[in-house]
Amino acid sequence: METILFLAHTESDGTLARAALETVSAARKLAQNLGFTLNGGLVGEATQPAAIQLAACGATRFLSVVGADFSQSRYATDAAALEAICQVARPSLVVAPATSRFMRVLAGVAQRMNGRIDTHATAITVSNGSVSITRWYYRQRMEAVLQRTHSPWFITLESGCYEAYRGEPGNSSVEIIPVELAANMKRTTVTGFHAPAAGEQTIRPDAELLFVAGAGWTKTQPDGRTHADDAQRIIRDFLRLSQASLGGSKSLVDLSGEGQAVLSFMTHLNQVGQTGSTPRHLKGLSTCCHGEEPHVVGWRFVNERRAVNLDGNCG
Repeated sequence: METILFLAHTESDGTLARAALETVSAARKLAQNLGFTLNGGLVGEATQPAAIQLAACGATRFLSVVGADFSQSRYATDAAALEAICQVARPSLVVAPATSRFMRVLAGVAQRMNGRIDTHATAITVSNGSVSITRWYYRQRMEAVLQRTHSPWFITLESGCYEAYRGEPGNSSVEIIPVELAANMKRTTVTGFHAPAAGEQTIRPDAELLFVAGAGWTKTQPDGRTHADDAQRIIRDFLRLSQASLGGSKSLVDLSGEGQAVLSFMTHLNQVGQTGSTPRHLKGLSTCCHGEEPHVVGWRFVNERRAVNLDGNCG
């Protein structure tokens, strides 16, 4: 029987993060629709807690590469670990979360396994026994449906597209796969993390609310001034108090290249809508934008979502 393998890297406590649990849900559904066997592949310093967490997911076996050498993101060790798991599982399909750690390494693993890979999938469907994936191109303006017959097929799944797995924990055994690492494979070491202070972070994928700012925030007001400094203060205070994620319209993001007043913390990474990122937050609040539709189009609906547009003078 053909096999589907889901891959996941564990957190510091050995459990799985939300993106990995969403991938488990997608792999379970895919295995059920195809009638394939489901296996799990786990990498990290500890993996038994993750296997306990997934005891009821339907996987027939959990393959694990475990140890301190696999606790951190490093291409050489991750590639060796994932290749070893795939060599044992011999899957037809491999589904993994599109995390920064896996996105760096899975293309190389696919090449080592003589496989093919497609990244940033937002949906995996089965029709007449054929698997299709959906992904976006050209800044979310084109949606493509892709199929492959080559095996193994590696697929990385974007977060927010499936419900996270919530099965009951239970007893589950893990098959440890030994991986020998040469000394030069461990030369890279993670010494720490640099990240903005929590209050300064504007992109929060797990936030319940997406706050979208439009160009109206920086336009000339009735007194003949732009008041960009006031706009920055108001938006920052709202983000800090609500813990919302910040999105921006194309017109606002592009102002920085036109010599006009801008919001210092707004970049192209914040751009959402038809020409930007696909928002997956539960609720959306669009302010000082020209209209709701450009920001709602392309919104990926996992649960019921609501978007509200507040237009008008933002002075």
